[in-house]
Amino acid sequence: MNLRRLSQILLISAPILIGLHLLLIPDVQSFFGFSLPLAPFTFLRWAYIVTFAGYAFLRKNLTTWIFFSLILGAEVGHDFPTFAVELNVFSKLFIKLIKTIIAPLLMSTIIVGIAGHSDIKQVGRLGIKALGYFIAVTTIALFIGLAAINISQAGKGIEFKEAGTEQTQTEVRKPLTGKDFLLDIAPENIVKSIYEGKVLPIVVFSILFGLSMVLLSEEKRSPMLHWMESLSETMFKFTSLIMYFAPIGVGCAIAYTVGHMGIEILVNLGKLVLTLYVALIALGLLVFLPIALVMKIDIPKFIRYVTEPASIAFATTSSDSALPKAMEQMEKFGVPRKIVSFVIPLGYSFNLDGTTLYLSLATIFVAQAAGIDLSLGQQLGILATLLISSKGVAAVPRASLVILFATAEQFGLPLWPIYLILGVDELMDMARTATNVVGNCLATVVMAKWEGEFEENPSPEAIES
Repeated sequence: MNLRRLSQILLISAPILIGLHLLLIPDVQSFFGFSLPLAPFTFLRWAYIVTFAGYAFLRKNLTTWIFFSLILGAEVGHDFPTFAVELNVFSKLFIKLIKTIIAPLLMSTIIVGIAGHSDIKQVGRLGIKALGYFIAVTTIALFIGLAAINISQAGKGIEFKEAGTEQTQTEVRKPLTGKDFLLDIAPENIVKSIYEGKVLPIVVFSILFGLSMVLLSEEKRSPMLHWMESLSETMFKFTSLIMYFAPIGVGCAIAYTVGHMGIEILVNLGKLVLTLYVALIALGLLVFLPIALVMKIDIPKFIRYVTEPASIAFATTSSDSALPKAMEQMEKFGVPRKIVSFVIPLGYSFNLDGTTLYLSLATIFVAQAAGIDLSLGQQLGILATLLISSKGVAAVPRASLVILFATAEQFGLPLWPIYLILGVDELMDMARTATNVVGNCLATVVMAKWEGEFEENPSPEAIES
C-alpha cells in the first residue's frame, strides 16, 4: 500500500471514529435507548493510532509527526489522565526553549527589516506606497481577528485550577493602562528588558537601531547589517532545531490538557481553529477580493498562478519555502522582476496578513480562557504592539508562537492557555502561512498596477529578462 492510499484511509477513518465515539456519550445513548461496550471503541482508536504511527514513520515529515502526537496525546489524556498530567513537564520544557528565542529573533528580524531595505529612499515612491499598503492591510487583518474572537468567544468557559502554579487566574497582574503602556515602551535598559521578557522596549529599541543604521554610510552600515543578518539566520535555524522537539511538546501539552480538564476542552480548541479559518476567509472576501476588483485584476487567472506557492506554504507551514515559486509565478503573471524582487521580500517583513490576524485572535483567546475581561482600550493596545512585533517571522514555521508568548507576558496574561493552543497550532499555522503568501503575491500585482508597469500578457523573453 502506497503512502497516498494510506493517508486517504486515515483521513476517511478519522471522522468515522469520531462519529462512532459520539455514540458513547450517555445522553446520546439514553436518547436512543441503548448502551454500547467501551472496549471495542477503545481498540479501534488505538488501532487507528498505531496505523498513523506507521504512516508517520514512513512519511518522515515533521508536520505528520505533530499531527500524530496531537492524536496520541488526546488519547493518552483520555485513557490515562493521571499519567498524562505528569507529562506537563515536557510541554513546559518546550515553552522554555521557545522563550529563549524571543529577544534575539525580534531584534534581528526588525533591524534587518528596516536597515536591510534602506534602498527605500532610492526607490522612493514605490517604497512609500508599498509600506502604506502593508500597514493598512495588516491593520485591517488585526481588527478582523479581534472581531472574530470576540464574536465566537472560543476561550470562554475554560476552567483551570492547579495548585502551585505561579500564574493562575486569580494571580495574573492586570493588563497595562494607557499611562503604563506609554512609559513601558521606552527602552530604559535593553538588557533588563530582555531579561524581563518585555517585548515593547525591545521592539522600540530595534526600530530606533534600524533607523540609525539607515542614516549611516554604506561602509559603516554594512558590517553591522551583515552581523544582524547572520544573527537573524542563526535564530531561524535555532527555531527550526527547537521545532524538532515540537511533536513531544505538543503531544504532552494536549495529553496534560485532556487529562487535567477532560476531553471537553477539545470543543474550545475546535472553536478556536474554526474561528481562525472563518476569519481568514473573511479577510479574503472583505479585503483581498475588493482590492483585486478595484485594481481590475483578473481574479481567476490570479488564483491559478498563486495556488502552487500557497499550497507549498500550506503544506510546509513556512512562507520561506514558497518564496522562489511565488516570485516566479508573479513574474509569469505579468509583474516586472524589479517590482517582484522588491515588494515580496519587503512584504515578508511587513505584510504578514495571516500571522497578524492569528496573533490578535490568539491573544484575546488567552485572555478569555483566563477569565480576564480586556477593555476596548487594552485590546487596541495589544493590537498596536502586535502590528510592530509580528514583523519578520514569516519564514519560520510556528515562530508566531514566540510573538504570542512575548505579547502575553507584556500584557500580564497567563501562559497556560498557550499550552492549549500548542496542540492545534499546526492546523492554524498552515492556513495563516498560506494567507501570508497570497497577501504578498497580491501586493506585488497591486504595486505593479499602481505604477502602471503591469503586463497583461508577458512574453517569455520579458520574464527571462
